[in-house]
Parts: sequence; C-alpha cells; structure tokens
Amino acid sequence: MQLVVARIGRAHGIKGEVTVEVRTDEPELRLAPGAVLATEPSSVGPLTIATGRVHSGRLLLRFEGVADRTAAEALRNTLLIAEVDPEEVPEDPEEFYDHQLIDLDVVTRDGTEIGRISEISHLPYQDLLVVQRSDGSEVLIPFVSEIVPEIDLEEQRAVVDPPPGLLDDSQAEIASSREDS
Repeated sequence: MQLVVARIGRAHGIKGEVTVEVRTDEPELRLAPGAVLATEPSSVGPLTIATGRVHSGRLLLRFEGVADRTAAEALRNTLLIAEVDPEEVPEDPEEFYDHQLIDLDVVTRDGTEIGRISEISHLPYQDLLVVQRSDGSEVLIPFVSEIVPEIDLEEQRAVVDPPPGLLDDSQAEIASSREDS
C-alpha cells in the first residue's frame, strides 16, 4: 500500500536541499537517508534521500542526483510516497494510518448514524475526518479525542461526541452576541 509521507516545498540554499511538508507521524522512519520514495507526478521519481536535517524547525532533504538549486526547485510540490505493509500499524495505539480510517462508519455515542469517512484532511494544526453522509452531503469532524473518543477497527466504526452545531447548524449555540452601539 502506498502512503503520501511528504510534499516537497521550496529549494533551500544552493546545494540541492528542499524543505518538506511532513505528512507522516514517523518521519524518522519514512524520510531517513537511503529511503527510496515514489513520487506524484511519477515522472519525477523515484527519489532516494541522500541527507536529511532539521533547520529552524523545518525538515530539509537532499536527494541523490539533485545537486543544485535549479534541480531542487524543479521538485517543488512533488508528493513523496512510501510503500507500507497494509498490516503495519503505528507504535502508538492512539495513532492510525489514513487507510485504517477510510470507510469507517461514523456514529454518535447513542448509535445515531452520521455517515462514512471518505477522506482524512491533514491541516497544519489538526486533522479533519471528511464524512460522507447518506444524503450525499459532507461534514468535517476535527480528529481530536474530545470529539472522536473511540476508533474501533474491529467493528469498523468511529464514535463521535460532537459539540452542538457541528453536525447540524440549527443546533449551534451562540457564544456571544454583539450589541449595536
């Protein structure tokens, strides 16, 4: 199974390094020197990681055969894809790979069916579960333990405890209101 583990950003310096937007919880495993990664678009790769280092909080990678800024800049926005055994699971029992979550049924604590997870959206500060409802609409659910207290892979379901208004706008609570001055 293939998983997107990073997206290449801009070139850094003149020796072929690039910044990367990490999309894996295990960068030390997936983005280590010597790792061979498929790419999207596929015509760019495969790419072999020559070196990696952290600079000012960002991961910088250099690939074999990419020796200057021009070659590095040509890789911008390329997705890096790792081959992963579908049976492999993260070390932390509270973490999940996207492929484990896709197609899980989503229900509330009382058993009300919400829909099915169609996608995981990875944002800088938190992940969102994109849930396809039976009527064809979508709802975005923050993937945090307060709102998604249970993932049951055996039963193929995610249990959610949504705050008022998350699933139905008509139930939204107004926290404050502005008065006209």
